[in-house]
Amino acid sequence: MEPMTLEELLHATKGTLLGEYKEQNTQIRSVETDSRALKDGSLFIPLIGERFDAHDFLDMALSGGAAGCLTMRAPERFQPGKFYIQVEDTQKALGDLASYYRKKFPIPYVAITGSVGKTTTKEMVASVLGVKYKVLKTEGNFNNEIGLPLTLLRLDSSHEICVLEMGMNHFGEIEYLSRLVEPDVAIITNIGAAHIENLGSYENILKAKCEIFSHMKEGSLAVLNGDDNLLQSLEGKLPNQRIHFYGTDHRFPYRASDIVSLGEKGVRCMLETPTEAVSVTIPALGNHMVYAALAATVVGDSYGLKADEIVEGIRRFVPTKMRMNVVNLGDITILDDAYNANPQSMRAALEVLAQSDSPYKVAILGDMFELGALGATLHHGIGEYAGNLGIDALLAVGEISREIYQAAKNSPIPDVFHFDTKEEAKTILPELIKPGATILVKASRGMEFEELVKELKRVCS
Repeated sequence: MEPMTLEELLHATKGTLLGEYKEQNTQIRSVETDSRALKDGSLFIPLIGERFDAHDFLDMALSGGAAGCLTMRAPERFQPGKFYIQVEDTQKALGDLASYYRKKFPIPYVAITGSVGKTTTKEMVASVLGVKYKVLKTEGNFNNEIGLPLTLLRLDSSHEICVLEMGMNHFGEIEYLSRLVEPDVAIITNIGAAHIENLGSYENILKAKCEIFSHMKEGSLAVLNGDDNLLQSLEGKLPNQRIHFYGTDHRFPYRASDIVSLGEKGVRCMLETPTEAVSVTIPALGNHMVYAALAATVVGDSYGLKADEIVEGIRRFVPTKMRMNVVNLGDITILDDAYNANPQSMRAALEVLAQSDSPYKVAILGDMFELGALGATLHHGIGEYAGNLGIDALLAVGEISREIYQAAKNSPIPDVFHFDTKEEAKTILPELIKPGATILVKASRGMEFEELVKELKRVCS
């Protein structure tokens, strides 16, 4: 972060300076919402959550090195040498500050949303652009109304392009994030059932995702997965954006062809642009990875990267933690995809398992959340889908995953099990570890299936 003065903070947040502190030229060098992560010269912004109020840690934060803080209420006493800015809402002030700060950096901003593959696409785009540019990207799960502003506040004068992930659960969230960023490029990866509990229909999910276009300049670029029928329906309906579709259909200017799974080595395909075609090996599991590579190709091509530079960026791609990571334990392979799950990503992960050369293929699947009234039907569909893939064993864990079990036990899968809890499921894991086994582990984040990955590692050691 580049230094900001107290005067700028007051202007950006429309706050009021409390107490006797008057040094308007005081500078802050970072912004933190976690009192445990403070550095000397930080601004501490106390947020209020459902089960906490970080105002309780103001004194600790200021004693720990913060130069000052935002606050929604005047403290009983002021620490000497520290500034206090009173604002109506600290979370809103965080966004206002990020929006003000972002305008200091007239660089391209690439924003990414979608039901599945946001993080993978973000990492792929950043990897490709990173061949030529100094890139700031979203780290971890900093893709919401708190994390995205904190990411923007990490910008400094060395950055040449910014790649941001935008997540959502409800209407209005993407619009707010788009207002902070004002993207030059917006990527939508697909429209799936994630968050359908809150939004009610696929059409509403599309509408919510399209909020990403609400604060884009005229002539900006929309990068859309043309293989998704709902996204394809946007053709001719975005008057302010140029649209580049990507996919596997020959109609698209950016497309993948000759797709071949290489097992643990990744996926090989031809990537075709309007001007050339190149062969590339994507170092990640699953044929669906071609979509992330295609989105990155569109963006890379738009910002002047040559074909060999795009291929190099794809080659450098590294999957993020718990997102289809391959864990090799002797002759046992664990496909750790425990970060999150929805029907689309679950099917893609099962396809990866089915395509492996393993003599014994095991799926350990858990509940998928936020599916609302469709939950039972969609879980049942996963069980049916798994039953047709030629896998050898399936373990379903969780209350809703009983539907996966019910469908799978009526399929050709030889061994099908269900347990309500992870603790119960751990008892059968030794039976699933057979010579040469490949074991997929996948569920929604709230299921915390990394515990089962850890137990598998322990049993195999």
